[in-house]
Amino acid sequence: MTLDRSVSDIILKAAREYPVVVVTGPRQSGKTTLVKRLFPGLPYVLLEDPDRRRHAIEDPRGFLAAYEGGVILDEAQRAPELLSYLQGIVDEDRKPGRFILTGSQQFGILSGITQSLAGRAAMMVLLPFSLGELASGGCEPKRLEDLLFQGLYPPIHDRQLNPSAWYANYVATYVERDVRQLINVRDLSTFETFLRMCAARCGQLVSLSGLASDCGVSHNTARSWLSVLEASYVVCTLRPHFRNFSKRLIKSPKLYFLDPGLAAWLLEIRNPDQLRTHPMRGPLFESWVLSELLKGAYDRGMRPNTYFWRDRSGLEVDFVADRGTELVPIEAKSASTYVSEWTLPLAHWSKLAGKEAGPGWIIYGGSTEGPRKGVEVLPWQKIARLVNAVGIG
Repeated sequence: MTLDRSVSDIILKAAREYPVVVVTGPRQSGKTTLVKRLFPGLPYVLLEDPDRRRHAIEDPRGFLAAYEGGVILDEAQRAPELLSYLQGIVDEDRKPGRFILTGSQQFGILSGITQSLAGRAAMMVLLPFSLGELASGGCEPKRLEDLLFQGLYPPIHDRQLNPSAWYANYVATYVERDVRQLINVRDLSTFETFLRMCAARCGQLVSLSGLASDCGVSHNTARSWLSVLEASYVVCTLRPHFRNFSKRLIKSPKLYFLDPGLAAWLLEIRNPDQLRTHPMRGPLFESWVLSELLKGAYDRGMRPNTYFWRDRSGLEVDFVADRGTELVPIEAKSASTYVSEWTLPLAHWSKLAGKEAGPGWIIYGGSTEGPRKGVEVLPWQKIARLVNAVGIG
């Protein structure tokens, strides 16, 4: 089973306007499947194949000459030398949609685009499925616990694979292949420990010194490793909103995983029923809500504009979506029963924000919906309404 992806129309539009289209995202998010389906007339080359990669690196002109009519270059960060040669080719012929590149690491791709293909390439991001994409195929999880446990990576849903087994292989492959490519890690088990420690801090303020201490590495190493996790779309650091509502604001970012299933596996959660009372249920739910907001922005070809807000007294709003004309506060609660006190932080924040405050939202683990004290309350299954209302993630 192959589900339709919401970003498809934006990618096709970009291919009608730019000679190069780049689709990035984590491994196994469906990039290859999508670009092959959208561009069936283009030949396909996987640059992780040693022979193809050697040819591309040693003779880039000759390699590209074989694909003058266009080509899909999968995992293009494995041969970044090609990007500067692509510049000359597209400058001679600006025909749109000739070269489709994919990449699972931001470092090689983004630096190459900035240096060689600025103004010539459109950048798109494909994360794992959204709940709406699963629902369109009739395969959305019926329970919140199942959603958080399974995560949203396409192979788990396309092939109905066992999540625990799949994530074990995913992490092993990711650490062995991507991490070795990006940094020189002598002891990969230490990096995997770091990855698990990040999962344990999901939804918390980033403390590099704490991470470094727990893993027995330096502060600079922890910073470097966190950058690697961000570059390969495993985690994201959510920045605090700095609009001057209060002078006593928290300035550290918060750490989230881009897929709750991966984080759940790293936390040793081995069946969905454990998530009914697990202490990380709330942070995993927040991670999922954030990922849906990010996917909503990426699927529109836009840059996410989501933050959190917290002052030093501990008052916090989980997410603040900046829509340009207004700021939309959002609370994410994994509990299945609505509690009226949930509206209090939103009301306080809205008072501070004044005219800039948009309507507040609460997305939670229950099933009823409707306005409560000026706040729109939504069950988790209807998060698409929130994503559409926010508009730009």
